[in-house]
Amino acid sequence: MSSYLNGYKAYLQLERNLSPKSVEAYLHDIKMLFSFLGNNSDYEIHIREISTKDIEAFLKELLNTGLAATSQARILSGIKNFFKYLILEKEIDVSPAELLEAPKTRRHLPDVLTHEEIESILKAIDMSSVEGRRNRAIIETLYACGLRVSEAVSLKRSMLYFKDRFIRVTGKGDKERLVPIGRSAIEQIDNYLKYDRVHITPVKGNEDIVFLNRHGAALSRVMVFFIIKNLVDKVGIHKTVSPHTFRHSFATQLIERGADLRAVQDMLGHKSITTTEIYTHLDRRYLKKTIDLFHPLK
Repeated sequence: MSSYLNGYKAYLQLERNLSPKSVEAYLHDIKMLFSFLGNNSDYEIHIREISTKDIEAFLKELLNTGLAATSQARILSGIKNFFKYLILEKEIDVSPAELLEAPKTRRHLPDVLTHEEIESILKAIDMSSVEGRRNRAIIETLYACGLRVSEAVSLKRSMLYFKDRFIRVTGKGDKERLVPIGRSAIEQIDNYLKYDRVHITPVKGNEDIVFLNRHGAALSRVMVFFIIKNLVDKVGIHKTVSPHTFRHSFATQLIERGADLRAVQDMLGHKSITTTEIYTHLDRRYLKKTIDLFHPLK
């Protein structure tokens, strides 16, 4: 099977342009399948002889190990992708994994912050320091625009259109979108750029990046996680809070106030509206709580 793995690796690297970690994950899943087939057969199985029942038996083995449904679904997706590659290479005619369905995964409803909780986090920031003023600006941007942390740390000055109250964001797959930005976030970013960042010498390649560390390099995603964790601990909020929580809070509060789902989808940069629909579930939870608290016939 090694020749198929080598060809598949080249396909993932060159044609799919996947990262080394993604390539390794895809190959690992196929190696697990080959190992299972080899251990459960008295002879070497040819690639054309792998059947749907063989893959079903492999998936059942994964289930018996207690592997999470999300992980099972990811592995099946990788297996399907491998057999699609074999069809492209004319090694097989039909994929034995084509009709297999992934296990149902429970959609997780993320924690969200109330507007009051976000205000308490912002007030806890030490605004007497350069780092504090920068942190205030980046957190307000996460919340005001619903950005992913990767989008916030890669935000560029050339992407700011403050006169029109928009920013241009580079999201997943290098897709760009325009996102409205509120006056408060504009003020915080503008003050940081004018009075703090102007005194930092950017390292080469970071001249256009908005948020820099004290050494002039772009903030890392991990650093933003630490900044938020420290503030949440300081305030005493007992929720699982990450940079993504501000994105969830942005979307949830928009929908709670009647925003159109398609508009929220565009602002978040979701490829499919089904991804955005998770916030309608959050909204229903909010409505149920409202009825429990205020309806006279509760």
